[in-house]
Amino acid sequence: MADISGFCDSRFESLIDVLSAQIDEGEDLGSSVAVTLEGEMVVDIWGGWCDSERQHPWQHDTITNVWSTTKTMASLCALVLVERGLLDVYAPVSQYWPEFAANGKEQIVVRQVMAHTSGLSGWDQPIAIEDLYNWDVATQKLAAQAPWWEPGTASGYHALTQGYLIGEIVRRVSGRSLGQFFAQEIAGPLGADFHIGLDPSQYWRVANVIPPPAVERDHVEAASMAVRTMTSPLITADVAWGDEWRAAEIPAANGHGNARSVALIQAIVANGGTVGGVSLLSPDTINLIFDEQANGVDLVLGEQTRFGIGYGLIDETVEFLSGGRMDGRICYWGGWGGSVIVVDVDRRLTFAYMMNQMAGQVTGNTTADALATVALSASV
Repeated sequence: MADISGFCDSRFESLIDVLSAQIDEGEDLGSSVAVTLEGEMVVDIWGGWCDSERQHPWQHDTITNVWSTTKTMASLCALVLVERGLLDVYAPVSQYWPEFAANGKEQIVVRQVMAHTSGLSGWDQPIAIEDLYNWDVATQKLAAQAPWWEPGTASGYHALTQGYLIGEIVRRVSGRSLGQFFAQEIAGPLGADFHIGLDPSQYWRVANVIPPPAVERDHVEAASMAVRTMTSPLITADVAWGDEWRAAEIPAANGHGNARSVALIQAIVANGGTVGGVSLLSPDTINLIFDEQANGVDLVLGEQTRFGIGYGLIDETVEFLSGGRMDGRICYWGGWGGSVIVVDVDRRLTFAYMMNQMAGQVTGNTTADALATVALSASV
């Protein structure tokens, strides 16, 4: 069986067997798993390999690009500003970012940006990958364009744009980039090894993501919202191998961390706003997450999706993430290819899984499903 390192509370020890089996069976290459309960780390395990050649074992301090799991960090930044009385999620975005009111967007409110319902799921063409590395270019383009559908009427997954939209609001309110704000106000105080804009001195620790296998898809209309969104610009997984991607602040997609850091940070939400003596949120601010904003077939994902403010909310389509429990306050999101973070506010628990071998799904994979089922069920 694959060797698994770290520590695991006896209540969750079956996670070790599941992770080892998934690596042995080739469902996983290298990954880390973490669980916090009542703000304490009760599971912190890792195993497998950093590379497809299996020459470099996954280590305690290995980090990887976690794709859209980063969105939960961007949303947490916004919620911290809400807690401090500096941001109102029910106020127009233009109250904080006046230029955003252009082209019929004056009524779009912050909560719609955070819930993928603002109508800005992509950029009007032309847009290139290089534009993502220039914050001013990316945000100015979004400020100038019109929504692609009537804001607030449906969700359409803001795959890349959400990070720039939330990030520019954070910048206008705090005077700091989202990556700086996150590092100074959240990751730093918590001692969490998660980065939005990775310093070159840390590149050596990165396990490159392994691109997912090609997936044959049924005919999709070229003008569909999915195509329009996912090709503005078109991103392939190997872009994450580049120095420009790592160094940039792309708060919807290029966060680098591991399960330990993700679980620790999101324990702020699970544990009533305080972890390890660091207080960032109140219960009232946490409750905002569960104010449902969209519940239906997402215009981009083409799947039933339920969004609160800044996070996905549990429903029957993701039952495995809830340990079979549909009631209560459980929020989540994950990253392209498999990474996932689940936050159970009622049980004061977080479950995080971060890996390098990508599956074809937008979020979740076979290993994530198996591990989450065990972790959430064991916590009952």
